[in-house]
Amino acid sequence: MELEKRGYITRELGVRRQRIGLTTRGKTLLQTEYLLYKRLFEHRDRLYLTGTVFSGMGEGRYYTTLDKYVEQFKEKLGFVPVPGTLNIEVNPLELSKLHLLRSYRGIVVESFSTENRSFGAVTCYPSRIKDVECAVIQPRRTHYSNVLEIIAPVNLRETFNLNDGDSIEVSVFVGDLNEESGDS
Repeated sequence: MELEKRGYITRELGVRRQRIGLTTRGKTLLQTEYLLYKRLFEHRDRLYLTGTVFSGMGEGRYYTTLDKYVEQFKEKLGFVPVPGTLNIEVNPLELSKLHLLRSYRGIVVESFSTENRSFGAVTCYPSRIKDVECAVIQPRRTHYSNVLEIIAPVNLRETFNLNDGDSIEVSVFVGDLNEESGDS
């Protein structure tokens, strides 16, 4: 009954038996647990995520041209990104991988402030789309929970002739789990 209260299962009571089903929340939890156990036993160094290209709100173009971010991207990732991000809505069946990705340490681009405002830290994960090096970025302050934002030294839309609605796979290189997240 506790699983039902928490929204992980549904129960239909019959005369002689009951029918139990997994909710979306329950499936997501099981997928996350499965991936964590799989990772423990397989020592994989990358995650593969697929999704659909879409146009964002245009904010990535602004942030990827700020000098303090650009300097750190160059120093920590080894490239200066073209302005903007490639936005990929992660396949719903792979959202648990996106949650798992957040448990990895990544490369932190530090926050900074100007006279007028502050800019949050960004966690970066070296990545590859086909043969092009890039990085998945996860701003600490974001509007999305199911999206990969990707920066690269080339315009990925032009390089791969991508349009909104196209499917794409990203290979994300991961390291150790983030000790601060409580995972081990």
